[in-house]
Amino acid sequence: MGDMNLDGKRILVTGAAGFIGANLVKRIYKEFPDAQVIGLDNMNDYYDVSLKHYRCGELACYPSFHFIKGDISDRDTVCSVFGRYRPQVVVNLAAQAGVRYSIHHPDAYIESNINGFFHILEACRHSYEDMEETGYHGVEHLVFASSSSVYGSNKKVPYKETDPVEEPVSLYAATKKADELMAYAYAKLYDIPSTGLRFFTVYGPAGRPDMAYFSFTDKLVRGETIRIFNYGNCQRDFTYIDDIVESVVRVMRKAPKRAIGEDGLPVPPYALYNVGGSRPENLMEFVEILNEELIRAKVLPEDFDFESHKELVPMQPGDVPVTYADTSALEAEFGYKPATGLRQGLREFARWYAAFYQTDSERGT
Repeated sequence: MGDMNLDGKRILVTGAAGFIGANLVKRIYKEFPDAQVIGLDNMNDYYDVSLKHYRCGELACYPSFHFIKGDISDRDTVCSVFGRYRPQVVVNLAAQAGVRYSIHHPDAYIESNINGFFHILEACRHSYEDMEETGYHGVEHLVFASSSSVYGSNKKVPYKETDPVEEPVSLYAATKKADELMAYAYAKLYDIPSTGLRFFTVYGPAGRPDMAYFSFTDKLVRGETIRIFNYGNCQRDFTYIDDIVESVVRVMRKAPKRAIGEDGLPVPPYALYNVGGSRPENLMEFVEILNEELIRAKVLPEDFDFESHKELVPMQPGDVPVTYADTSALEAEFGYKPATGLRQGLREFARWYAAFYQTDSERGT
């Protein structure tokens, strides 16, 4: 099967008001203006909802974009969306995110990441029913977000998709591994072409305020002290948002092939890829670059005393010392390797932050 042309396709993006979701919708319309994208998002207040409204506002210029406020953990909502729009490609990005939040709010992760994804899988399965009567031939490709957190505290780096992932260090990681297993089972039982993407530390303009680069910026702007975990000895494989969405679009267009095995059941049309920068950055170097770019963008004053605003502290529960993606499978299959450098990405973030928050006043005032 060659690459799918997304022009004219009905595409459901869950989590469409989220960081990756909103950027993905923009990217789809840039290359495939005749696509019809349906965005589903519950607009929850896990972080500043004004950011979600801002992202949705950027999508309002696309006439064929349909936004629905709803939650994938509600089965009736998911059934209604599938019944009305009959999506041909589904990208599930809706999830309760955050490692640390999962320690104190575990129920949110079960509702969204387990029950919600189950509803998506069920809707994909039922999309194949009554083809002759409706003319709807079902979901051609399900793409879903997993996470680098599934690798837990694996000592072997870089992380490869074939590495064991049986030792999660957070409930968030456990739910993402469960999603991979459920998708595999549905691919096997119901022949649903499915691809999981293990994202590594996504960052960029209009990102998630709970991520380190964003929350550090907020604190520094307010003159507060930032806490650098594991005494600055953590390493993270940062991946710029444009690289993420480019990878997702390429994957969307190339569904795993269907085939029947010796047992008479489908050989699971299932694939799994790391999406990361393949360049782990030391946390101390990262915050120093961030400080330099915030000064450059005039978010912070030129004489800002960075040293007096940082505190080195031990590792947090649920965290891991290093993340590092082996992206050779993505590169081999799709001819793409994320390449945006950390300084370039943080420079774009700092420029956006300066414009969005008008840094002559404190954020939130």
